[in-house]
Amino acid sequence: MQAAIQLGRYEHSTLVIDSNNGRSTLCKSYHNILGYPDGVSGQHLRSIGRKQAQELGVEFVHDTVETAKKEETYFVLQSKQHEYKGKLLLIATGVMDRIPPFDSIYPCLGESIYVCPDCDGYEIRNQKTIVLGAGNAGANMALTLSYWSNHLVFVNHEKKSVDDEIMKQLTQQDISYIEDSIDDVLAKGSQFEGVTLKNGKEIKAEKGFIAFGGNDVRSDIGKQLGVERLENRHIVVNPRTKMTSIPNVWAAGDVVAHSEQVTIAMGEGSQAGIWMHKALQKGI
Repeated sequence: MQAAIQLGRYEHSTLVIDSNNGRSTLCKSYHNILGYPDGVSGQHLRSIGRKQAQELGVEFVHDTVETAKKEETYFVLQSKQHEYKGKLLLIATGVMDRIPPFDSIYPCLGESIYVCPDCDGYEIRNQKTIVLGAGNAGANMALTLSYWSNHLVFVNHEKKSVDDEIMKQLTQQDISYIEDSIDDVLAKGSQFEGVTLKNGKEIKAEKGFIAFGGNDVRSDIGKQLGVERLENRHIVVNPRTKMTSIPNVWAAGDVVAHSEQVTIAMGEGSQAGIWMHKALQKGI
């Protein structure tokens, strides 16, 4: 969205293909963004961003790209029903967290259940918090959160193994460890209240964090075009221009290696837009 606004201000013909299926569609409140001390939802940012971009002539379509290839001077993107062509391409497809299948989680995301300690660790300070997770990913999240709270419980929902050294650190930090499946997530609207385990035990808490690992890094389009990726599937870009290893293909946001911050994603989008404009000025 930020890249589209930048390109629209350069008066370039710009199309945003949006699947409406990303992190920003789920988060009910971001709390660490300049100008929004009381938080702002991903939905609101998307709405005002789209309006701003459209006023600059940017076009939007609700679609999901399945394949990408280079033909002569154009990139060709194909969805199930449509084909799109463009001289330059920005991949900003992000990542998606692995969220357990409890409907009551979704109204709480960004309000009382979180996924990013750098974004929202502050929100749990001195409150009882349950980490809903799996194996080392969940245990390491609990250890990270011990900076903000001494009242932590890690529920190893998938009963995956935790390294001995990490288990030792959990004990040292007085973090409760429970290896049992969650039967249900307790919440009233957007307020998380705890979990019920398969064994029937109920654990109450004020806040929750999700940490299952194995997030979906949505870089398949880049792979099809041959861009360089890391082992974890994040796309490698030039730190100055945000161009990938393939000429005229840029990437920004969470799909890049690797910040997972809204503010940084916006900055990368703007940066990519500036360098895409420079490329177009050279007659590409």
